[in-house]
Amino acid sequence: MRQAGERAVKGCLIANWLRLPAEARSRLGVVVSKKVGNSVVRSRAKRLLRESYRQHQHELVQPIDLVLVARPSIAEKDFSTVERDFITTLRQAGLLQ
Repeated sequence: MRQAGERAVKGCLIANWLRLPAEARSRLGVVVSKKVGNSVVRSRAKRLLRESYRQHQHELVQPIDLVLVARPSIAEKDFSTVERDFITTLRQAGLLQ
């Protein structure tokens, strides 16, 4: 996906995506490295990213394979900040309505 897909970096996350045909279903992958923190912090980061996607998945313009990579700065962010970074990133990429 890295060679064929697109990429955007904003705030506490990196979004990598590949556009899919209209009949396909969108999928999400979440990556959080040990640089982010211990297991509790990494699990929280994954939950925040998954919830941001869950709340806005129906606003996607077309189906995509989306991989969200958490940056170390996500450790001290609250949900509203993570969600704002998620929305801003996908809107700038033209993926959200």
